Amino acid sequence: MGMLGWVMMGLSLWHFTIFLPDHFWGGIVGAFVGAIVGAILGGLLIYGVKVGALEIPGEKATDIAVVLYAVPGALLGMAAVYFEGMRRERGVGVLAAADAHQ
Repeated sequence: MGMLGWVMMGLSLWHFTIFLPDHFWGGIVGAFVGAIVGAILGGLLIYGVKVGALEIPGEKATDIAVVLYAVPGALLGMAAVYFEGMRRERGVGVLAAADAHQ
């Protein structure tokens, strides 16, 4: 159940990327992948630190706090994809500028 909560939290945060400029590596799909993967990894990491074992919480162990463990991971995942996209765009821009001067 915890995994379902983490995926849904990542998905809900992903919807807010429409308010950002599209500089994500892979576009909106890249932002989706970053949010989902980040939410799952963040949830696993935080829950693992809490209980002392790397496991997915079951139905009885899942509450609103466990679902909120996905928020930092989803934000970091989307940020990583965003900054990678910006880095790649700058690299293409530098190459295009160099070609224009030749």
